[in-house]
Amino acid sequence: MEKVNLKVNGMSCTNCALTIDKYLKSEGLQNVQVNFIGGDVSFEMNGNTTKEKIEKGINKLGYHVQHEQKGHNHHDDVSGALPFKNHLQRFWFCIIFTTPLLLHMIPGVHIHALMNPNVQLILTVPVYIVGMDFFGRSAIKSLLHGIPNMNVLITLGSTAAFGYSLYGLIIHNASEYLFFETACTTLTLVFLGNWMEDVSIEKTQDALKKLAVSQKVMANMIVFDDQHQEQIFQVEGTTLHVGDLVLIRDGEHVPMDCKILWGDANVNESIITGESVPIIKKIKDQLIGGSIIESGTIKAQITAVGEDTVLSHILKLVKAAQTEKPPVQQLADKISAVFVPTVVSIALLTLAINYFFADKSFGDSLLRSIAVLVISCPCAMGLATPAAVAVGLGRAARNGILFKNAKSLEIFKDIKQVVFDKTGTLTTGKFQVTDFKFQVVNEEEFKKIIYSIEKYSNHPIAKAITHHFKIKDELRWSSVEEIKGIGIQSKDKEGNEYFAGSYTIAKSFTKDEAHNVYIIRNEELIGWIDVADEIRPEAKDVIALLKSKNIKTILLSGDRKEKSEKVGNALGIDEIIFEQTPEQKLKKIAEYNSIAPTAMVGDGINDAPALAKATVGISLSDASQVAMQSAQVVLMNHGLKNLPLALGLGKQTYNTIKGNLFWAFAYNIVAIPIAAFGFLSPTFGAMVMGLSDVVLAINSLWLNFKNVV
Repeated sequence: MEKVNLKVNGMSCTNCALTIDKYLKSEGLQNVQVNFIGGDVSFEMNGNTTKEKIEKGINKLGYHVQHEQKGHNHHDDVSGALPFKNHLQRFWFCIIFTTPLLLHMIPGVHIHALMNPNVQLILTVPVYIVGMDFFGRSAIKSLLHGIPNMNVLITLGSTAAFGYSLYGLIIHNASEYLFFETACTTLTLVFLGNWMEDVSIEKTQDALKKLAVSQKVMANMIVFDDQHQEQIFQVEGTTLHVGDLVLIRDGEHVPMDCKILWGDANVNESIITGESVPIIKKIKDQLIGGSIIESGTIKAQITAVGEDTVLSHILKLVKAAQTEKPPVQQLADKISAVFVPTVVSIALLTLAINYFFADKSFGDSLLRSIAVLVISCPCAMGLATPAAVAVGLGRAARNGILFKNAKSLEIFKDIKQVVFDKTGTLTTGKFQVTDFKFQVVNEEEFKKIIYSIEKYSNHPIAKAITHHFKIKDELRWSSVEEIKGIGIQSKDKEGNEYFAGSYTIAKSFTKDEAHNVYIIRNEELIGWIDVADEIRPEAKDVIALLKSKNIKTILLSGDRKEKSEKVGNALGIDEIIFEQTPEQKLKKIAEYNSIAPTAMVGDGINDAPALAKATVGISLSDASQVAMQSAQVVLMNHGLKNLPLALGLGKQTYNTIKGNLFWAFAYNIVAIPIAAFGFLSPTFGAMVMGLSDVVLAINSLWLNFKNVV
């Protein structure tokens, strides 16, 4: 199935997202995800329709599919036929006509002409037309598609005030029916509130926007003329292709992912890792697009462009995570879907009770009914979770923490124990051969055997051994098989069988279990190798911090007892489990999950099943691709330093969501009765309604500054 990603303008609340979601699913599309905050819409085509037809369908709903223009993106709000680009422009137009109607509210100001109903009608009509061009169109389209949005309430409220006033003018009894001011101020202030809301919500996307901008840089492309002389000219980074050669100087951005062919440099990878300390990069090292060369000059070959780059992959994953709904959002979505019909019913009930039972005039009863419509805010409930999730994911990305789904953010609040792999996770994984011994064979043959076997493994120990024993004349195998957690088995063309692995394969040949790798040939021990690994410098502090928060720490390793206990005891880990195969690790994680929510931190191929099984799987950025794909969270800064930040961000994001939802529900529960009993005018209600969303956005943005560790 073809995956399609669209950018859609004009979504202002959860109900907008639900409308698009409902339409896409009605077209038979699969894996539909809609994020109204970022405007990101994704789905999988089913072959029965076309992308063009889907785009037209979304546009007909009252939204606008944005197409990237050369050099820039359009983010204008094009909803409506009138030439206004955004809510701020609509507000400035409307306030010109609304201000005269509000002058009589200033003590001592009394302009007789403004009390004339005909003058008030003339001032109101332009505002009402602009209001209906936006709110009216949106309301009608949402009703036609079965999911009424917030604009239905605004349209009903302002139309009721305008229609009632117009009726009074027609029957020549305008003095008792004069609510033109209410219609005007309601529409004008809601435009102002919507603009404030848009600005606030945009701020929640700042971290991701900075990542996206860093992708658009100029590049010095290297080409060769007819005389094979090197020529350099500038091109846009987005025009580069895999295999192109580029020159990158001091202070310049790396245009796309590439590999150094010449030179060395200090590189700032904070865009990905959150670490501002430069890293030394040399020939054959990989550079990440968007990072900065702080000193040095290099020539490099482009290895990935466009959506294949590391940065694009991160942006894609974070945006996908934003469109996912954590469990806490589902209740709010259900309420949002029935909110508008419920509020309309309450408004009608308010009108009837005040007029028939509370002995109020129809005008007063209508005002209270309009206030109920205007003060209500389904947006607040829809915004509560996405705003907090957007900020949480953004702060995480800025600090080198990649959440692959929003669910992981919420689940972190419950984590009671963290399981660590040893090699490459608690230790650096940078091994060095410290000693080796051979028997039966000579040294040259031993080195040839060990190199020829270990070159087929991606395990850090195997990489260290092949680097140490590197030779040119290697053995050729008829078969090679890696048995995860144990070692590598191979067979040559003469039928000789070789095995390089842990003490498990050698225990029937020797009682000495103090070495790392044993080499067996035809059921005979021919030698062993010792390697040394160092504990990550940040590991002890991370373990201590987790324990201070009453989170149990567990070491789950495939390594031998002595080596596992040496690392575990040095770090103060609560429980140490050793000599575990991948299958045993998987079983252990299942047991831990049954006791309490468990996070697993690992980096190797043999950790992948356990990472997938854990409540939350956490992988390091220099882990194997399989481990990174199995984990829900990736720490991009080559270490454990940001593990407490990841856990803390998860908990604080959930707390922010809870706070937002409390405010959203409390606001509506309190505001609607106040409006129904006449303690709140529609004008004040329109202003407060817009501010309610701003409060949620500000509360979410505060997550950027909270100390979460």
